[in-house]
Amino acid sequence: MRLLLALALSLALPALALESIRVSDSVYFIRGEAGVPSVANRGHTSNAGFIVTREGIVVFDALGTPVLGKEFIEAIRRITPAPIRRVIVSHYHADHFYGLPPFKDLGVEIWAHRAARAYLDSEGAKLRLAERRQSLAPWVGADMRLVPADRWLEGEVSFKLGGLTFRVFPIGPAHTPEDLAMAVEEENVLFAGDLMFAGRIPFVGDADSKSWIAAIDRIVQFKPKILIGGHGDASRDAAADLRMTRDYLVYLRDKMGAAATELEDFETAYAKTDWSRFSHLPAFEAANRRNAYNTYIRLQGGDK
Repeated sequence: MRLLLALALSLALPALALESIRVSDSVYFIRGEAGVPSVANRGHTSNAGFIVTREGIVVFDALGTPVLGKEFIEAIRRITPAPIRRVIVSHYHADHFYGLPPFKDLGVEIWAHRAARAYLDSEGAKLRLAERRQSLAPWVGADMRLVPADRWLEGEVSFKLGGLTFRVFPIGPAHTPEDLAMAVEEENVLFAGDLMFAGRIPFVGDADSKSWIAAIDRIVQFKPKILIGGHGDASRDAAADLRMTRDYLVYLRDKMGAAATELEDFETAYAKTDWSRFSHLPAFEAANRRNAYNTYIRLQGGDK
């Protein structure tokens, strides 16, 4: 019955038009909607990007469902008929890699950090897929498959394509153990994945928030002309636009760390914390309590 209701709702919804937003001579990105994945938005909450060169296309992330992955390819085709050479996956969270199957069906090469292999083989990956088959039906169906990388990266890799230099490098563990960033050097554009959540509450989960803060500081030092995060608008002022994510992580660690040190129970600590600086942001209700709890548990375990 749940599946039938979701199907009926989806058929009544207008199709989303994936807009390719040009940020430099060669670089475009697709902007996800604010909030959390739902049937209404078809799981379209994350960003992805592509770079057009005279020898082919490089893609960064693949969006959050197979149908979005297919429409992403169609959006690229509206810009250029050039072949899609490879997809770089920032990390293996569902909203960033569930759009891979249509790319894989085209024979596109997929790169990701080797740390993601453990996730693909985990019970957590199976549980997330089962959850998305329910919460995002019919956009994530019974035939949805988790696509591994063709090349698992261990460290930094640079390559040239069509006159542009691409630098792919680990920026974690931070948001996940396998975080990758990608710089398009000649145009000073940097894709940072979920190190930046522009205009919304980050999803912290069991992230290493201490290393995440350090990774943000590292990104700022690059001084990119354009910074594209995993959610929200592209940034032309990386230091300013990373500040909200950084400040939120610091605040979480400060408040939950103090509670853990003082052996205060989580419910009491959460209730007395002033969240007003962040409570107006999209995804606060969906993410903040879990973020706080996981941070509290991590700091209670000695992650100072």
